[in-house]
Amino acid sequence: MPDGSARLERMRATLLRDAAILADLASGLDEASAAAVDLLLETCGHVLVGGAGTSNAVAKRLAHLLCCCGVPAVFLHPSDSLHGSSGAITEKDTVVLISKGGKTADVNRFARIAKERGARLVAFTEAPESELGGLADAVVRVKIPADSDPFGMVATSSSLAAAAVADAICETVLFEKSYTREAFARTHPGGAVGERIRAEGILK
Repeated sequence: MPDGSARLERMRATLLRDAAILADLASGLDEASAAAVDLLLETCGHVLVGGAGTSNAVAKRLAHLLCCCGVPAVFLHPSDSLHGSSGAITEKDTVVLISKGGKTADVNRFARIAKERGARLVAFTEAPESELGGLADAVVRVKIPADSDPFGMVATSSSLAAAAVADAICETVLFEKSYTREAFARTHPGGAVGERIRAEGILK
């Protein structure tokens, strides 16, 4: 078995690699990412967020953070959307779908249904030329070096990258909506955050 120092070196190398990836993503953000912010700010209904596999976890996180930033959002699993849940989609909604390669069949079928129902579509993908990218009204390109994930397939760095870009979008939406601490406090009475809200007297 490797000794503790070798394990620590591998762990540190992973974190340093991921930090470099995020720095590259920051410099690579483009106007398409800003267009995604516009769509979210203009949404009159709900934002429906979906993904499959590891992207599923990123999508759930994004839906929650959008709610925390003043945007009504819910997670909707792409597979469930093919079994009746797509009835939730209206022309007032924006659908955000996360798919690294843009080729996941259930995700793309969900995208086509969303467009047919009049919703606008934001895609998080490394492949704007993919089917998902072609369907989207705005494409947030999340591209990292192919060898960043173990085997080029275990979505460690790639899911972190998607989550980080989602954070950047959420914080931009938060400030452009002028969403206040008081408004957030009304939605978060529980846990340590709720205790801090009460202790600081944020709500009068």
